[in-house]
Amino acid sequence: MHKITGSLGFALAVGFLSCLFGAGQVRAQALSHFPDPIFHDGYNGFASTGTANVRADDAARFLAQATFGPTDADIASVRSLGYVGWLNQQFAATPTYEITDRPGKVNSAYLNWVQNVLQEDVGQNNRQEAWFQGALGGKDPQFPTNASYNHTDQLRQRVAFALSEILVISDQNPTLAGYARGMAAYYDLLIKNAFGNYRQLLQDVTVSPAMGEYLNTVGNRRADLSQNVHPDENYGREVNQLFGVGLVLLNLDGTPQLDGNGKPIPTYGQDTITNFAHVFTGWNWADCDKNYDYPNNAPPVWNGTYSDHFTDCFSPYQEPDAFLKPMIAFDVVNYPDPGDPSYHDNGTDAVNDFAHKQLLYYSGAAMSAGESSPGTLGPGGSAASDLAFALDNIFNHPNVAPFIAKQLIMRLVTSNPTPAYVARVAKIFNDNRASSTQLQAVVQAILLDPEARYGQFHNPESFGKLREPLLTLTHFWRAMGAQHKCGNNIAATGNSSASLYANQPYRYAGYGTAWSTGQSYAWGVGVHQAALDAPTVFNFFKPSFVPSGEMSTRGMVGPEFQIATDSIVASTNNTFASYALYGNYDLAATCDPSDDFGDVMVNYAQDKALAGSANGGSADPSDRLVDAYNIRFMSGQMSPFMRDQLVSYLNTIDSTWDRPNGTDWRLLRVYRALYLVLTSPEYMVQK
Repeated sequence: MHKITGSLGFALAVGFLSCLFGAGQVRAQALSHFPDPIFHDGYNGFASTGTANVRADDAARFLAQATFGPTDADIASVRSLGYVGWLNQQFAATPTYEITDRPGKVNSAYLNWVQNVLQEDVGQNNRQEAWFQGALGGKDPQFPTNASYNHTDQLRQRVAFALSEILVISDQNPTLAGYARGMAAYYDLLIKNAFGNYRQLLQDVTVSPAMGEYLNTVGNRRADLSQNVHPDENYGREVNQLFGVGLVLLNLDGTPQLDGNGKPIPTYGQDTITNFAHVFTGWNWADCDKNYDYPNNAPPVWNGTYSDHFTDCFSPYQEPDAFLKPMIAFDVVNYPDPGDPSYHDNGTDAVNDFAHKQLLYYSGAAMSAGESSPGTLGPGGSAASDLAFALDNIFNHPNVAPFIAKQLIMRLVTSNPTPAYVARVAKIFNDNRASSTQLQAVVQAILLDPEARYGQFHNPESFGKLREPLLTLTHFWRAMGAQHKCGNNIAATGNSSASLYANQPYRYAGYGTAWSTGQSYAWGVGVHQAALDAPTVFNFFKPSFVPSGEMSTRGMVGPEFQIATDSIVASTNNTFASYALYGNYDLAATCDPSDDFGDVMVNYAQDKALAGSANGGSADPSDRLVDAYNIRFMSGQMSPFMRDQLVSYLNTIDSTWDRPNGTDWRLLRVYRALYLVLTSPEYMVQK
């Protein structure tokens, strides 16, 4: 993050001169980087009125926080509609789902189209294609000429991705790796609830079979001490630590509450997690219904062991779409055989159950009838009612608002928000607890907060975040009009006839491009980051990660730096070198007839006219191209020094650089400008 030096008076003087002569002229005169906050701070009343006439650089910066990367068209839209107008448009946009069809539109979801129309076996690569389709937006491959099917829900998709880094599942789980459709169904839950209520999101996530498989609630059973069997604690721990309240008590502004010795106060102890584990029992695949409704109508014979009662449940191995259906409560309380085969601990078994389960204790926490301690769940409930009590207990804890608000701010805007910023957003979370659009209000508050809009000026040394590797790829592709091109009619996996694979635009796949995000260690910006591909339940990086050096001594976190390893930095550089520096994957290039799968290609020609108009050299300067990339990629925040260096270098490229293969010197300027911008430290820090 660059440091702003100099007196306030001089900064204001620069701002005044900017007003008189134009900011670009003043900035070009000096190689320092001064803000002009006097022209950004509150005079336009954007938050309350949503007025238009937004500056191009401000619009691009807003979109860097709210989308998978600004495009020229989106920048123009924000400038025309204003921030609030654009947000309202996004809140109303039709969601793009991966496997959930639009009402009345069979096979309108991408993965259903791939499976049922293209007759391909859906795998994790196809799931990544579906994710890129939502993340990048644009036309729908099923209905490319029907604009009503275009994918325009950028904000929803961006928030869903942020939620996927909080409520984590991963295809690195061996079972989930084999059920891409089930993982897509989980991601669709995040898309559906991105602007909904967080309590409902917790409900949907908890009964999702993908989460059940990932954190062991599917088939989780009550204790049987005679066999030394105890409920699995995995979900009970993570729903609190990662999805709900965190490890220490928080103030509304996200700062920890301290005890008399100045130490943070734990939110809960191990006994609390054990009690939650007993609550999260009794859930299984949707076809394990409580009436033993099996195909042959013949329930298993009870011989005194619980295990017999899941023998005939339809797991994914028997039912391919089992992962698409929410788990059900496995309550069998009137079964005629001896014993109680219910898998749920409802507190009625004096030997094996916990009759009085103390969950999160806090002022105002609900308690069961007859209980005297807040947050205590008494005996006699069902798996469903006890689950509802537990999730209410978590959702209503005062920690949830600052804990979730801060993480969403960190994912969208800045790694080190001020406590005041967190408190403002947390208050919106609390004020909208009963609203079906709670998260919509939270997202709007995050993006329109003065700190989001002006924080780079007020806190220049602490504001901002390192861009995630995957988001640098989506930004580049969106800004450069990427689409899938080439490919042949080859036999689809599991299908003897020719598929419709060839020339399917917007598939965002190919051995050299999208698929490499999860597979290549030589290049590919996402070698450790692709959607739902985190190595652990703690995501690709921990929100609390502190890089060594100055950030550590100043007590600042930098989560994304945890994956800024030597290999990822090198592979990111190699990716942009292959694309931009060498001009590979050009949308205008002729397809190789032996290329079976094609690749994601970008439209370099769209910027050719910006690169020059005559013969190049200093007499035909590159400043228009650099200034365009300054807005599109860097939100107008390129330092005068960097601009000077780029323009000076690119001006050395002239018509004598034309290549024998017909590559125009202006394209060489485009290639090198893209490469130098996208690998620069100034670009990598989103401010």
